[in-house]
Amino acid sequence: MSQFGEELRRERESRGIALESIRDATKISGRHLLALEEERFDQLPGGVINKGIVRGYARVVGIDEDAWVSRFMSAYQGSGQLKDDDANWIQFAENVSKSRLKDTSRADVRLRWAGVGVLLVLLAGLGWFVWYYVSNKTTAGNAAPGKSVTTVSAEILYHRSTSVSLPS
Repeated sequence: MSQFGEELRRERESRGIALESIRDATKISGRHLLALEEERFDQLPGGVINKGIVRGYARVVGIDEDAWVSRFMSAYQGSGQLKDDDANWIQFAENVSKSRLKDTSRADVRLRWAGVGVLLVLLAGLGWFVWYYVSNKTTAGNAAPGKSVTTVSAEILYHRSTSVSLPS
């Protein structure tokens, strides 16, 4: 028996938690919990379910779930009890993870360029609106539409006002 199962049991016992308490809290079979502590990995269901068992155990005991899952995977792969399906599953999961990272980076680049394009279209629309508004305002001048403005010199106005006779 290597260190994983012994240390897992020691963590549980140091906190005064019975195996039955973990079973009741997690609804994981007692035989699977015992197999985990005794490192009889061939009696575990396999695949990601094994990780779930370790996570549930660690959560109830109050230890770091991710660290113990990582330790479990190391112990499981080094135990020689690794099933062919599990080996294929691990390889599959690693490939999916790598593929998702590549796809995510491509999607991020596309999303960035789409955002830049939308921003440029909005800026062009705003520029056109401002240009249209300013050019129409300056061509209209100060006169109201449909009315003409007549310029009269002050001299003509003065001459008319002095020569007009008022009725008495």
